[in-house]
Amino acid sequence: MSHKKYDKVLVINSGSSSLKFMIFSMLDETMLAKGLVERIGTPDANLIYSRADEKKSEQLVAAENHGKALAVACKLLVDRERGVLKSLRQVQAIGHRVVHGGEEFKSAVVITEDVKAGIKKCSDLAPLHNPANLDGIIACETVFPGVPNVAVFDTAFHQSMPKHAYMYAVPMKYYEDYGIRKYGFHGTSHKFVTHAAAKYLNKPVEELSLITCHMGNGGSIAAIKKGKVLDTTMGLTPLPGLIMGTRCGDIDPALIFFLASKGLDLTMIENDLNKESGLKGVNGIGSGDMRDTVHASEQGKAAAINAIEMFGHRAALYIGGYYTLLGGADAIIFTGGIGENSSPARRSVISRLAAIGCKLDEEKNKACFGTRALVSRDDSSTPAIVIPTNEELMIASETYQLLINRESVNKEQKAED
Repeated sequence: MSHKKYDKVLVINSGSSSLKFMIFSMLDETMLAKGLVERIGTPDANLIYSRADEKKSEQLVAAENHGKALAVACKLLVDRERGVLKSLRQVQAIGHRVVHGGEEFKSAVVITEDVKAGIKKCSDLAPLHNPANLDGIIACETVFPGVPNVAVFDTAFHQSMPKHAYMYAVPMKYYEDYGIRKYGFHGTSHKFVTHAAAKYLNKPVEELSLITCHMGNGGSIAAIKKGKVLDTTMGLTPLPGLIMGTRCGDIDPALIFFLASKGLDLTMIENDLNKESGLKGVNGIGSGDMRDTVHASEQGKAAAINAIEMFGHRAALYIGGYYTLLGGADAIIFTGGIGENSSPARRSVISRLAAIGCKLDEEKNKACFGTRALVSRDDSSTPAIVIPTNEELMIASETYQLLINRESVNKEQKAED
């Protein structure tokens, strides 16, 4: 059996009003082209596109829905001058990012009608994401008839958490009737950097204990033992845990009842906690961007300085706790937009970790911007390493491996028959 059968893998990340796409050649795991159709359903729908060897370009497009957005993307992928495919028939597999798989999906799966029903069932847990993910799947089934579609779930990697880690101390009927428990998110990123760290450290992933820190506009930390998640900071939803761009992270849950008693309705409270909190809520400049927060702190704005200290304090609290649960760690991994690119944010975290043997190297940290690098001192017993994530490549790899394995199983079954 030739592995070339699934060489060209298209990765789709479908949002409520956007569709990201990326196409890979899996024979050498190279990205051929990527793009984003944003503001779907509006007159201002915009396409951003680039091949691996060129700068991105932008143009207004007609994209009334996700199907039309996908058609726009496909037309560009086979364009004679700017495309990377001779024909859409070269697309041999499609991997989809699906945010929530609940307890039903513990790994990537080939999409069937039953799988789509399962994704829809999980929409209660991710109402802003799963329906949009389904829209992308349905669009691909229409444009690429007969091509296998694979769902890769953000929550799947975290399904190895033990019950004592994922359960909440609330009445059991909440779990039994509504599925209320910790699920965790950013699983694709945590999985990617876990395996990348194993290669970097030249150690089998099954022998590693890691603390992986995905820090972007959304952020989460995971405790990884022998390649499996022991615990993670996000929960039933992506709201708890770290201080994020616009999300509050951990709070006293009674705050909600207190605000309601003051006349705020639940919709307003939910909006404030998800979209007006985090860095945006406390840095005094009304921006959830860490870059803006750092700039304001460098200008001496006290609220912005405090926001970065809050960010580091909360992250260090979890890292220290996970270090204890793991019984020590081989490394602390920083990834995501902030983790990879913001030396001040990393400094705020790592400067608090000396007690667990992680000591910041100021020069290495300042020099690291979006590249794989050690940012702790050489005498650190627990090194801090920056590893750029690649969630799309992880989705493509899981899609490719699942289909190749399925081919092998089918071939063996036929031989037995």
